[in-house]
Amino acid sequence: MSHVVKMMSVENINKMKTALTASLTPTPPPGSFFSAKLPGCAITAYKSGKVLFQGKSAEAEAAKWDGNPTSPAAKKTSAPKQAHRFSPPPNIAKLAVIGSDEVGTGDYFGPITVAAAFVHPGQFELLKELGVKDSKNLNDKQIIEIAKNLIVTIPYSLLVLPNPKYNELQKTGMTQGKMKAILHNRALQNVIQKLEGTPYDGILVDQFCEPDIYFSHIRKEKEQLRDRMYFSTKGESVHLSVAAASIIARYSFLKEMDTLSAKAGAVLPKGASSLVDAKAAELLEKHGEAILHNVAKTHFANTKKAYNLLLKKKQ
Repeated sequence: MSHVVKMMSVENINKMKTALTASLTPTPPPGSFFSAKLPGCAITAYKSGKVLFQGKSAEAEAAKWDGNPTSPAAKKTSAPKQAHRFSPPPNIAKLAVIGSDEVGTGDYFGPITVAAAFVHPGQFELLKELGVKDSKNLNDKQIIEIAKNLIVTIPYSLLVLPNPKYNELQKTGMTQGKMKAILHNRALQNVIQKLEGTPYDGILVDQFCEPDIYFSHIRKEKEQLRDRMYFSTKGESVHLSVAAASIIARYSFLKEMDTLSAKAGAVLPKGASSLVDAKAAELLEKHGEAILHNVAKTHFANTKKAYNLLLKKKQ
């Protein structure tokens, strides 16, 4: 079993914990900040600053996070990874590509939004001029401004999984990873239909799981895209199509959050922090349990924390 160890700051460990809220295990090992279980990888972050990644996708998962490899074993396993058979070609940045990305998976409040977008080489300079780059490096105001220009410039598809539907699917046993895979597959198909035969060189998915797991997730879908499919972590830096898709998905998420905030009568914070716990407790007290079903991912640990806050308040 492959494993990687990284040294990380407390700040980055806390950011990781927030992003992995949906996958946290209830009883982390002694001396650890948290542990999480993902498809193909178990993660444990220790108070020493060491973060251990274990499993067949350990290297791919570790590559998503900042930090420096440590220990002899880590140095051995964190050497340059052999490209899997779905790795993008070296020249993909110069090709006409359909890219896809998602937003909202680590946020307690709000839906999951998935976007796919097609960008050809003749549009590269225009998109750069519009400010298209990794959405993580853009603030909300920039996202909104760029997205409004993108949606009238390039072919795209946007899918939103509302919280009530998300919670229903989760209770049937469907994992968040499977939900994402199905949404990516459908969004990509929608873009291909919009192209009406316009040629493209490939499809690039911002990798959130191993490709074989992705294809397993969509195996019951009527249409399953496989031809010229590529997967890469940090896809926004690999091709502008993924960066554009990420911005459109983020734009949609922000709009959805505004709508949900209006319905809840309170500004819903992003992420999964203690601030989110407090807001969830406030909503529970004012509106009852049903409100969370409509605006939150109720299986996150934040729900239990919100109830605990209410209990402490009543004591």
